[in-house]
Amino acid sequence: MVLGFLVRGGLVAATVYYTQKVGIWGDSDQSDKLYNDIKSELRPHVQKLEKQLPFEVPQLPKTGEMRFLAKHYYNEGVKNTFRFIHMLPCYAGRGLKKVKDTFQDFAQSPAIAGGAESSPPK
Repeated sequence: MVLGFLVRGGLVAATVYYTQKVGIWGDSDQSDKLYNDIKSELRPHVQKLEKQLPFEVPQLPKTGEMRFLAKHYYNEGVKNTFRFIHMLPCYAGRGLKKVKDTFQDFAQSPAIAGGAESSPPK
C-alpha cells in the first residue's frame, strides 16, 4: 500500500515537473509556442492518417480560436455550476418529498383485494 502510494506520488510529481519544464504552466506566449510546436509535430502523422481514412478530418483550430473556445466552455461550466447550486434547495426539497411519500406509502396497510377486510382465522 505504501509502495503504491509512493509510485503514484512519484508519477504525479514527474508529470508536474515535465509539464512545468515544457512550458504548460508558463505565460500565454509559452503556451502558444507549445501548442504550435505540438501542432507542427503532429501534422505529418495526421496527413498520413488522413490518406487512410474514408472521410475528411477537420483542421486543428487556430490559437485564437482555441483561446475563445477555452474561455467559452470554462464560462459555461462556471454558469452551469452556479445554476446547479442555485437550484440545489429545490432539488433537495423534491427528493425529500419523494422519500417522505415513499415512506408514507410503505407505512399504510396494504389494500386487500375484494374491498372487504378479513378477520384473522379462529
